[in-house]
Amino acid sequence: MDIKNVGGKVLFKSDKETIKETLIEAIKKGIDLRDADLRGAYLRDADLRDAYLRGANLRDAYLRGAYLRGADLRGAYLRGAYLRDADLRDADLRGAYLRDADLRGADLRGANLRGIKITEKEKEHIIKALCWEIVPK
Repeated sequence: MDIKNVGGKVLFKSDKETIKETLIEAIKKGIDLRDADLRGAYLRDADLRDAYLRGANLRDAYLRGAYLRGADLRGAYLRGAYLRDADLRDADLRGAYLRDADLRGADLRGANLRGIKITEKEKEHIIKALCWEIVPK
């Protein structure tokens, strides 16, 4: 299976049968997956730590329980991504588009969230994912 960028250029070729296996192989080899087109990818519980996915399109990707610790997701498009229970500790999410993403139970401690695009709905989940508590005055 191939991983292509949003323009159709092949970023990584593999004989693996699933996108999950292919992506894990590419990450283990340190492949630059900038602007990868991973729309709708099924990546449940995938070990994607330290992945270079800057600008990747992960719209509607299923990332429940995925291990994304230290991943570079700057400018990634994660609209509608299912990130429930994902480990995003120390991930770089600067400028990422997270509207309609499900972040319930995700761990965002130490993540760089500067400039992320979210709605009020995601804000509540992000506060919980950072292990913050809002205390009334």
